[in-house]
Amino acid sequence: MKILVTGFDPFGTDKINPAIEAVKQLPAQIAGADIVKLEIPTVFDRCATVVLNAIEREHPDYVLNVGQAGGRAAITPERVAINFDDGRIADNDGFQPINRTIQSDGATAYFTQLPIKAMARAIRKVGVPSTVSTTAGTYVCNHIMYQVQYMRDKHFSALKAGFMHIPFLPEQVVSRPNVPSLSLADDVRGITAAIEAMVAYDGKPDIESVEGTIA
Repeated sequence: MKILVTGFDPFGTDKINPAIEAVKQLPAQIAGADIVKLEIPTVFDRCATVVLNAIEREHPDYVLNVGQAGGRAAITPERVAINFDDGRIADNDGFQPINRTIQSDGATAYFTQLPIKAMARAIRKVGVPSTVSTTAGTYVCNHIMYQVQYMRDKHFSALKAGFMHIPFLPEQVVSRPNVPSLSLADDVRGITAAIEAMVAYDGKPDIESVEGTIA
């Protein structure tokens, strides 16, 4: 099994992005699966091309995109991506889409193929907070989750894909009072546990339990 794991580069006013920093520290193999790591730009109109090129080159069985969600206190596997861009700030190319459809011939929304409830439980089992989320927002994180699902729908039907948000790092909240954070070591441990659950539940249904507290 091969899993492509992506992380975004820094954006906005931050000089670091926990997503790519955590992805870089993942081992080359997790639970017998080969891990391919990829940094992608926080840019609406370029990130999908970078991921597509990697899918065509690596032929992964799974794609797990990881992104930063400042303000969240837990690692949050995402349930659904919507066909909608609405940037709260400009991306790293200075582009800020407002009320834009991502793909004119795409579904209104796509659900992940990942066992997100089993992933959240596995993350908590290793001592890291986690809950299932049902909103990936409308920024570049939702955009790449949607675009990979669109690729799967149109070209890579055997692919399974999804997205996971992680909180700020402690150094990012020094000047952000009362904003939660998670250490890089916890990020790596949590993402590793999530991937272990992905491997364990390959070909199996997700667990039947309540794992989500984020709308």
